[in-house]
Amino acid sequence: MIELNTDRFAGIECLHAYPAGKRHQALPTVLFYHGYSSSKEVYGYFAVALAQAGYRAVLPDADMHGARFDGDDSRRLAHFWEILRSNIDELPQIERALRQHKLVEGDRLAVAGASMGGMTALGALARYPQLHSCACMMGSGYYSQLASTLFPPLMSGSGEHEKPLAQRLAPLADYDVSQRLANIANRPLLVWHGDADEVVPVAESVRLEQALRHSGQDRNLTYLIEEGTGHRITPPALAAFTAFFERHLPLSDDEETRSALAQSCHEGGKKCRL
Repeated sequence: MIELNTDRFAGIECLHAYPAGKRHQALPTVLFYHGYSSSKEVYGYFAVALAQAGYRAVLPDADMHGARFDGDDSRRLAHFWEILRSNIDELPQIERALRQHKLVEGDRLAVAGASMGGMTALGALARYPQLHSCACMMGSGYYSQLASTLFPPLMSGSGEHEKPLAQRLAPLADYDVSQRLANIANRPLLVWHGDADEVVPVAESVRLEQALRHSGQDRNLTYLIEEGTGHRITPPALAAFTAFFERHLPLSDDEETRSALAQSCHEGGKKCRL
């Protein structure tokens, strides 16, 4: 049994799920970020899966989304990259609120997300060393390059358009994972992608896996490509997501049990196709 509520942390409306009767108990916690033009409720099945596995799941609404959306679609589309950066910048505020309420068990705070949320998760992992682990579902951390083709493409031009473009792209460089590989390689990381993704190309995940492997930093990487799958989360993807955290974000307080679990279920460097 689980409980599912809508709560506010740091003033941000969040979907909040946890095992029944454990609302006020410190638990291993996963912050999960939803995709663009979606909401915390649409991705609620991740919250359910995590709570059923024994975790606390907190799903914030991104800026201009869900309870924070004012109905202006065109304005939201024009601010995709600012919304992504806002997600990353707001994470410490949400963490602080959770810890003030004593809801996170020790250092067991992880980050995850799908699509724009997966991009958020990678950027947060690169930026915040206190995060325990990360699951990126059909996302990318190569923001500066992807900005020329995605949500909406920021095209370089000439004259008066060149300076605004440079101004918008400049802040992304500080969040991009290309110069922060060591920051995402030193903790458990799941990268999942469908090889027929028509929105965020699977090449984004391939690029990350190759960069980590070629630099000898893929020991903590679990890399899963699902064949014939587009930009959507499938039942096998959700199962792999939950299994990843069960292996790498243990519920047990017993160090011997945790060590045995890590040894028997270690996924470090695992790469496969589903």
